[in-house]
Amino acid sequence: MDAATVDTTIESASSAWLSWRKMSFAERADCFKRLAQIFRDREQEFASLMTREMGKPISQSLAESQKCGWVCDYFADHAEELLADVPLPSDDREAFATFQPIGVIYAIMPWNFPFWQVLRSAAPTMMAGNAFLLKHSPNVTGCAMAIESCFAACGFPEHLFRTLIIDLDLSPRVIEHPLVRGITLTGSERAGRIVGAQAGAAIKKSVLELGGSDPYVVLEDADLKEAADLCVSSRMLNNGQVCISAKRFIVSDSIHQEFTEHVVSLMQEYDMRNPEDETCRLGPLAREDLRDHHHDQIVRSVEAGATLLMGGTKPSKDGWWYPPTILADVTPETPAFEEELFGPTAVIIKATDEADALMLANDSRYGLGGAVFTRNLEHGRNLAREQMNVGCCAVNGFVKSDPRLPFGGTGDSGYGRELGPFGIQEFVNIKTVVVS
Repeated sequence: MDAATVDTTIESASSAWLSWRKMSFAERADCFKRLAQIFRDREQEFASLMTREMGKPISQSLAESQKCGWVCDYFADHAEELLADVPLPSDDREAFATFQPIGVIYAIMPWNFPFWQVLRSAAPTMMAGNAFLLKHSPNVTGCAMAIESCFAACGFPEHLFRTLIIDLDLSPRVIEHPLVRGITLTGSERAGRIVGAQAGAAIKKSVLELGGSDPYVVLEDADLKEAADLCVSSRMLNNGQVCISAKRFIVSDSIHQEFTEHVVSLMQEYDMRNPEDETCRLGPLAREDLRDHHHDQIVRSVEAGATLLMGGTKPSKDGWWYPPTILADVTPETPAFEEELFGPTAVIIKATDEADALMLANDSRYGLGGAVFTRNLEHGRNLAREQMNVGCCAVNGFVKSDPRLPFGGTGDSGYGRELGPFGIQEFVNIKTVVVS
């Protein structure tokens, strides 16, 4: 798209918003209910498209399409109550806060969950009464166009949801356009700094969900086999390309050896195979540059003193494959400790005790997700609540997004929330009304 086409698309979206914002929650919900059914009816088609474009194992692609139906249904069912007027105390006859849509929202979305990332942002944003412009990653343009076609088939006002097929040089034009009133980005820390600065210069609300180096702390009293299984399952999801997955396994010294043995045994069960095979659990990485960057991080980490327990080599077979890899003896001076690893690599870090484990967990510029493993649930709950500097924390489980729960990070992992009661309130005008 050239600049003139972009401007026309923004103007069309804004015109569609003027009618959409006047529709009742029930009328908007009818559109999203139809959209949810499309994701279920065409799940095989959409799953195949995801897998072909970015290499996700087909079983996970199917689950992603189904999850899109869930998020559409959830906000169709609950948006009205989540955005109900809130009575407020005052000296006047009546005072209340109301939540009003603000207009066109510009969404810059990543390739790793090419359907889910879009719908988890679009469903609450649009059920709140806004229009939605999508700039998707170039390597999943097919997914972007498929999503747009679904909206067009479900009774939404024409042009309310549009895909912008543009290069990055036109993105500032979209952000600065007076009809665009909010910006949401899921992507890298570097992209977040650029987009956040552009949005700030334009005095527009932004939500940034950026990278993570999520710490999973395993305490001495944890069920080690279960903890290892959950850590590895989280780490290997989506071929290791998940911002919110377990990145750093931090383990107390006394249980380090046994835990490591469990991790090695579990990682050995993952073999690289065609992602269109229903039994595949590890497919190729999404692009050559991403595979090569990940390998460079492994090489630099070993050079800095990490021990390579398995993997760590680029296969000679065609495609952007990378084997299950484990790095041990990782310290804060190691690239694998500080940088986000986007690939099938587990990082095991030894802690002297619980206090040291928590210090290592929080020794990161990121703060997206994390977990604590312990048989003492009350202690785990307190550690998750008070000690883990992250936006989402699990106890004896791994973090995953859920339409009912707010999702987002702190620190260099970004700001703002998606999903849940707080996500739907990000792109609204919280207006105070006083009646004397």
